[in-house]
Amino acid sequence: MTTMHEPLDTAPTPLTTPSARHGGVLFGVYVGVGLLLIALNLRMGVASVGPVLPAIERDLGIPSAAAGLLTTIPVFAFGAFAFLTPTLTRRIGLHRLLALTMVVVAVGIGTRLLDSPVALFGGTVLVGAGIAVANVCMPAVIKQDFAHRLSLMMGLYSTALFVGAAAAAAFTVPLMTALDGSWRGALAFWAVPAVLALLVWLPRAVRGSASVAGTPGDAIAEPRDEPRMSVLLRDPVAWAVTVFMGLQSLSYYAALTWIPTMLQDAGVPLADAGLLLSYSSFPGVAAALLAPMMLRRIRPTWLPVLLSTLLCAAGLIGLLVVPGGVAPWVWMTLLGLGQGTAITLSLTYIVLRAPDAAHTAHLSTMAQGIGYLLAGFGPIGLGILHAAVGGWALPVAALVLLLGVQSVAGAAASRERHVRAGGR
Repeated sequence: MTTMHEPLDTAPTPLTTPSARHGGVLFGVYVGVGLLLIALNLRMGVASVGPVLPAIERDLGIPSAAAGLLTTIPVFAFGAFAFLTPTLTRRIGLHRLLALTMVVVAVGIGTRLLDSPVALFGGTVLVGAGIAVANVCMPAVIKQDFAHRLSLMMGLYSTALFVGAAAAAAFTVPLMTALDGSWRGALAFWAVPAVLALLVWLPRAVRGSASVAGTPGDAIAEPRDEPRMSVLLRDPVAWAVTVFMGLQSLSYYAALTWIPTMLQDAGVPLADAGLLLSYSSFPGVAAALLAPMMLRRIRPTWLPVLLSTLLCAAGLIGLLVVPGGVAPWVWMTLLGLGQGTAITLSLTYIVLRAPDAAHTAHLSTMAQGIGYLLAGFGPIGLGILHAAVGGWALPVAALVLLLGVQSVAGAAASRERHVRAGGR
């Protein structure tokens, strides 16, 4: 591996680079807006399902366990389909592939309009597949097109993920009400932002040979420099990034799935429990914006990781010990801040621990492929543990214990060094 001190932002692109010849600042702003519109869609198709699950159960006559698969299938899909990305990138090109993911997401969301449980679950798999590939592509595109503005773009990217999830969670039920109780129509609405992102991104996809940062657009590496996954699988830096990515995702999706039930068991009304969960996205957005600044300015490098772990642990323990009154708002604020910091750190480490866009793409594949497969077991494992003991003390203790492991992995990922270069 290569050990070095890497600043989060490098020097601005000089005027003689290809980016200046292809529109300079305006072109860069356009590409940035396109990427953020795509990022908004990387959680909408998933977060929109939870609020209407009761309506889906009643309409289709399926048990809660089967309906719950609609929220767990996408997480496993994020992991499983991520491994297709390197092959697809070589055949289609990075920027064109990102456009194709929006087509798949829009088609998957639209498929849910069909009056069939098979279409509902099949569409959900398509949504997860499209998001999985886009998840992997985004860090590589940012590394390539915005190497001179990494902190800004990674902060905005993470913020867009939270905003998209919060918007889908907040507006799906009102949409269903406005559409005369049609949960299918409410879910299908979220294809509109995906189509919009596709239309905005298409010129960039067609113009794949031009890069904002002055490197070849879709050809992210020469064959002789192509990193091998087998090399990354033996690299401790790559594994630190992967474990941190996986465990912070596991904690997030486990909390997303079970905190409303945990609050209801403590006597909190259903409406308030849902509102508290939605509210946690707002401190998450703030943390996503601030985390890149912490990466630049706070030393030692593991301190932001420790802070995110302590915030999450305090929020979870607080919800267990003092779930009544105004206290849950405090705990969800702490949890949102911790989760927002953790997801931003995990995505940013994918970019910073790779020396170039090619290695970023492969590290992103490993971290998000293995990481999301691991994360998918979080909601399932927590549910099994809760059913076995009949309470929430042990499940919360298990999550806090995993947060400790997450902190160790994050501290290792925070060290300023690169993964091994393939073939060397």
